[in-house]
Amino acid sequence: MFSVRGRGAARAAAATLVSGLVASSAIALAAPAMADGGVAATLGGLKESGKIKIESDRGDSVERGGLFDLTVDGGGSLQAYCIDLWTSTDPGTAYKETDWDKSTLHDNPNAGKIRWILQHSYPEVNDLNALAGKAGVGALTGEEAATATQAAIWTYSDNVKATPLDPEAKALTGYLVAEAAKAPEQEEPKVSLAAAPASIAGKAGDKIGPFKVTTTAADGAVKVSLPADAPAGVKVVDAGGQAVTTTGNGKELFLDVPAGTPDGTTKVSLQTETEVAIGRVFGSVVGHEQTLILAGSSKSTVNTEVTAAWAKKGAVPAVTVAENCAKGGLDITASNEGDEDWTFDVKGVSYTIKAGETKTVTVPVPEDTAYDFTITGPNGFSKSFQGVLDCKTAPSPEPSTGTPSATPSTDTPSETPSASASTPAPSASTDASTGTTGTTGGDLAETGSSNATPMIAGIAVALVLAGGGAVFFLRKKKAAGQ
Repeated sequence: MFSVRGRGAARAAAATLVSGLVASSAIALAAPAMADGGVAATLGGLKESGKIKIESDRGDSVERGGLFDLTVDGGGSLQAYCIDLWTSTDPGTAYKETDWDKSTLHDNPNAGKIRWILQHSYPEVNDLNALAGKAGVGALTGEEAATATQAAIWTYSDNVKATPLDPEAKALTGYLVAEAAKAPEQEEPKVSLAAAPASIAGKAGDKIGPFKVTTTAADGAVKVSLPADAPAGVKVVDAGGQAVTTTGNGKELFLDVPAGTPDGTTKVSLQTETEVAIGRVFGSVVGHEQTLILAGSSKSTVNTEVTAAWAKKGAVPAVTVAENCAKGGLDITASNEGDEDWTFDVKGVSYTIKAGETKTVTVPVPEDTAYDFTITGPNGFSKSFQGVLDCKTAPSPEPSTGTPSATPSTDTPSETPSASASTPAPSASTDASTGTTGTTGGDLAETGSSNATPMIAGIAVALVLAGGGAVFFLRKKKAAGQ
């Protein structure tokens, strides 16, 4: 059983506050970015790790950092590093693949440098002799390479000076940080599987859509299916009207609903097996836990779906929700494919979507808000959404007045270059704020702060949509040692 040193057994419960977001008519809602595409996985523990001296604006500490393993829902395995040093996590935490702009990397100019490190270090580069040669040392173990890589990543994700206590690991960190600083800019990698928009609507008798598939899987490797209870005659087709059961990257698909089909909804399911691209971000699904960045992937099972709604007449709305870190909230995009106006309220403000029109409303959500809500509507429509608005790295914890839980070695680590102090770095997630697992196993790996600082209990916000309730549960970022 995993445990975390210095953290209470139970975390503070979040307060809740309900505010209105009421919509009329049937709604087909797509989940936000962390719930509508990409791999879902469960955190295992810290595989290979070592001690790292952290020097920040709040003082010095020694943390354990290294490589995490995750098990993919449906089959497959992942390896990841932390990009939110001062936030903790637990084994068993559910994670979901997401985009850089919906994570702590959204405003980090060094995000590409982190990806360069991942591409040029362990485990992507598993030739330890070659890495040792680049670092100028005689040999490296997997544990030393993982520790060095984590320290280099924290330099650019959390804007700290991170130096492994092990001399070989320290040398590799210095090499990685220096080379990443002058390397060409690295772009964000492609999502493993997603569909956009994730919600479509229209009238029976028409092709509804299109929605576009994005994937790293080979062409034709994505299976396309409808549920067993889909109305008779409804099928997924391409632009030419041909029925589709498999698809690939960049393909546009439609839902063909025969004329006379009763008003209703259905889901188009997409599934494939593919390797997740190095550098994809993983955020926690429920509650706020540290953010992770992918370092290695087996071939893994990934699923996504598109929700569709249709009606003979009247307003036929579709709604998608996406996290917007730049604006600090959730973007609710509403469209109306019907022949009558559609009006809904957001926090007491009414919005009217005319026939054929689309509008986007941004609902503010405090940082670190864990949201969990369900939308219901006519014809049995119901969909649940979970996620966390996690756009910033946690600040360094206040200096501890007590005895530190880990002390630096008498060997003072030499200086390594750090990210610009003027720019906030992305959040790093790999059990940064506490954990004691590491070398002995059994406990959760330390991949972040081990200083004891109280967790700040949060506020909460809630939405009420279309006859269904939407409640946001907020939990503030936990400082080290919680």
